[in-house]
Amino acid sequence: MDVFTAIKERRSCRKFLPDAVGEDLIEKILEAAVWAPSPANNQPWDFIVITSPDIKKTIHDESVACKKKIYEKSGWGWVDKYQAGFLLEAPVLIAVIGDSEKTGAHKFLGGTEETYQHGCAAAIQNMLLAAHAQGLGSLWFTLFDRQAMKKTLGIDPPREPLALVCIGRAAGSAPQTPRKDAKDKTRYIR
Repeated sequence: MDVFTAIKERRSCRKFLPDAVGEDLIEKILEAAVWAPSPANNQPWDFIVITSPDIKKTIHDESVACKKKIYEKSGWGWVDKYQAGFLLEAPVLIAVIGDSEKTGAHKFLGGTEETYQHGCAAAIQNMLLAAHAQGLGSLWFTLFDRQAMKKTLGIDPPREPLALVCIGRAAGSAPQTPRKDAKDKTRYIR
C-alpha cells in the first residue's frame, strides 16, 4: 500500500470484531513503530501488548473514572458522551511507554523534557499506518489517568504511559472526517 493512500484512508476505529489478531501482525506493527524517528535517535519507547480480559477491564474502568473527573471539571458535553467500550472489544491494546530520560539536546538549554513524547508520537503514527496496511482497525487513545495506568501495568519512573493503541478487525467502516486544506494551515517564509 502506498504511504499516501494509507495516510488518507486510515480511520480511528471505535468498533471491533472479537476476532483474534495474530502475533505475526502485532510484531509487524511493533517493527514499524521502532523505525520511527526520535530526537538524537534515543528511541524513547517501550511497548506492552495487552490481551488479558482482566487487565483490559481494569483499564476500561480506570478510563471511565478518568472521563468522569474530566467531565466534572470541564463541563465539556462531548466528554460525558464519549464511550470507552472499545477498550474491552479490541482484541489487542498496546501501551506506548515513554522514557523521559531519553530526550533530545534541548535538555542542555533548560527546555522542557517533552521531546521523548514527540518520538513516541511518531512511533504511534507508524503503528496506526502499519495496522491499516494489514487490514486492521486501530485507535490512538489517551483518555486515562497516568498514575492509575502506571500501577495497573507495573511501570516505574522515569517511564510514563503515554497512549494506548487499540487494534483489531474493524466492525464496519468509519466515516472520513473533514480536514482543512494544507494551504490553509501553511505559511512560507522566503
